[in-house]
Amino acid sequence: MKKYVWFLLSLCVLLTFAIPVCAQETETQPQDTAKQIEESSEIAQNIAEPTEVAQPEAVKEEKFDVTSLIMGHIKDSHVWHILDYTKEENGQEVEVPVAIPLPVIVFANGHLDFFMSGAFHHGHEAVTKGDNTYILANDKIYLANDKGGLTFQNGEATEAMEFHESLEYLEANAEAEIANEKPLDFSITKNVASMILVSIILLIVFISFAKAYKKNPGRPKGLQAFLEPIFLYVRDDVIYPNLGEKTDKFLPYLMTVFFFILFNNILGLIPFFPGNANVTGNIAVTMVLAIFTFLMINLNGNKDYWHHTFWMPGVPVFVKPILAVVELMGIIVKPVALMIRLFANISAGHIIILSLVSLIFIFQTIAVAPVSVIFVLFMDCLEMLVAFLQAYIFTMLSAVFISLAVAEHKHE
Repeated sequence: MKKYVWFLLSLCVLLTFAIPVCAQETETQPQDTAKQIEESSEIAQNIAEPTEVAQPEAVKEEKFDVTSLIMGHIKDSHVWHILDYTKEENGQEVEVPVAIPLPVIVFANGHLDFFMSGAFHHGHEAVTKGDNTYILANDKIYLANDKGGLTFQNGEATEAMEFHESLEYLEANAEAEIANEKPLDFSITKNVASMILVSIILLIVFISFAKAYKKNPGRPKGLQAFLEPIFLYVRDDVIYPNLGEKTDKFLPYLMTVFFFILFNNILGLIPFFPGNANVTGNIAVTMVLAIFTFLMINLNGNKDYWHHTFWMPGVPVFVKPILAVVELMGIIVKPVALMIRLFANISAGHIIILSLVSLIFIFQTIAVAPVSVIFVLFMDCLEMLVAFLQAYIFTMLSAVFISLAVAEHKHE
């Protein structure tokens, strides 16, 4: 049991430091998804409001922005949002967000700066550390321009603004392209914080299990009795049939991946703190997990595996180079399939649930609420099944791919 715990700890540490670097390159969500969501919301709003009577600007109400809601949840964040409330200020109702600030760790111009994200005041203030001034815009951190604000890209031209001017421009043009330089971001974002939380939970659970088995090796009780059948099923019916005698060598990694994905999936379904993080719906996270499987496959591949990859036996010589190209493509395609499958399924579930909830605000009638709530509850139950299913599929396919690399072939 000790080796499982140490392997879990090492994997969690690797994930914690690997995700911020990967997120630096993959922080922008696919544009096609955003466009599809926006088009769907516009269609729904047109159905809800078939005719719009011209009204004075003061009377018109601001339309509910479904795209911002959904994409705001799907993307990572430098704060852990809990709730919003309204209060009166100077005779007007002001929306006040309540969020947990998270550590910001950025490297720029040869300096490593550390501060809490609360210093940004939800993007309304810039943070100066030495010679560097940082601005939080659209949940991304930028270095301020010479005027202390943001620079926007308008076609081939750029327009540099001061800080408060750039905030007003960004509020009026949410999709504006920001041309400022970005620092290297190692921050503990919401997804990273959620992974650390899951890692702590897993360590507490499995260390307590190990101690319980030493004290009382008989019948398990409580949470131990619930998780033991899952552990035995994954080991005996998923991993062992594929790896056979080599099960013990790869069991710590595969079990760690299974429970890490499972706990993150379940925690992501909880709509309030400490849940609501879209960890396995972030392609940077699934990419790192897929890279780990890729390394486990190729670092443990035996000579038969590489022989079959580069010079397939039993086929004509002129076909062997063609098959070598196909096999090399297969080496890359396997982890890519693992990455996209987990990312797409979890993201799709979150998008559907939020879309169903948004119907109440799009149609602006309580009559839609019962139907929306029923479908949301149904999707939540379905997503709970998907949470187990995706952890199972990732583990099973990893075991299959590893078994193909370590299998011994008998040649006549």
